[in-house]
Amino acid sequence: MVMCAPGLRSLAAAALLTLGLSCEAAAPALPALGAELNDLTVSGVSSGAYMAVQFQVAHSRLVRGAGILAGGPYGCAEGSIWRALTRCMSPASWAPLPSVTELRNGAEALSSAGRIDPVDNLRDDRVWLLSGGRDETVKTPVMDRLAAFYAEWLAPVAIRFVKVPDAGHAMISIADPQANACSSQQTPFINRCGDLDPAGEMLAHLLGPLQPTTSAAQGETLIFDQRPFVEGKPIDAGLADEAYVYVPPLCRSTPCRLHVAFHGCRQSAAQIGRRFVDGAGYNAWADSNRLIVLYPQTMPRYGLTIGSWTWLNNPLGCWDWWGYSGSDYLTRTGLQIKAVRAMIDRLAAPRQP
Repeated sequence: MVMCAPGLRSLAAAALLTLGLSCEAAAPALPALGAELNDLTVSGVSSGAYMAVQFQVAHSRLVRGAGILAGGPYGCAEGSIWRALTRCMSPASWAPLPSVTELRNGAEALSSAGRIDPVDNLRDDRVWLLSGGRDETVKTPVMDRLAAFYAEWLAPVAIRFVKVPDAGHAMISIADPQANACSSQQTPFINRCGDLDPAGEMLAHLLGPLQPTTSAAQGETLIFDQRPFVEGKPIDAGLADEAYVYVPPLCRSTPCRLHVAFHGCRQSAAQIGRRFVDGAGYNAWADSNRLIVLYPQTMPRYGLTIGSWTWLNNPLGCWDWWGYSGSDYLTRTGLQIKAVRAMIDRLAAPRQP
């Protein structure tokens, strides 16, 4: 058995799995903080953006807003990796995006079957969208279709769509001191585009006017055991054993709102450490605005692995928006959506005396 220091667990996890080893000590449990869920919001970039859309639509009774960077419409892939990699990222004449009518019909069918919340719950939501003009991974027409999908339910004032001509495929942030250039499409996929602050602009649109950000994050980034929230083995759901939550000082004693931030492909802690958790830009805003930020984590997977006979191929550590974890991936019973919902419920549970 290999012993791992807490700060090294997530970084070492992929290598240890390859060797059939694991860390002996589990991470601490996710604390119950009495979080308020009336203003629950979600966001994500790339596959995390698709996941944020899925979570919002599947739990539209619960979620009040979403921030989407380089993502696409709900149900775009229809359970197909081929459709995900073609029409849902770089559509063409031979791989056209589904029409808004097709997308709406698909969501309404799942809603009528009781597999997701009634889609009419989206009508009181707000969304903030960003597309980069130099994004060669998820091209702007995909984001245009997402905006049109939302417009089926949301009023125009509730949809804010920012297009950044020079931005590549990345999380845009002013918080990472080593962020890439605006047009970069290289790891860790965190870019700086002048003074553009998507985390702050997004949260202000979703939640209303914000208190000024602190000069630096003052709260505590906690690592926690993600395993209790997953049915079966986390690795068989494409999830890591551990994840993170950012807790401002005030939120230890006072009920706070909750935001869920989904990293993108190649941005899990197993791949880039805490770069996304620390550098995506949410934490400093969280301190001054009573906001807990949950950072669930995926894990790269190459087919079979030690201790599992489940074939799951997700080498880039993407969130599941095409069905690698099961056919119900975009519904309330999808393994990843269900796990994140359980984490939210835990954070909302009353504090322990």
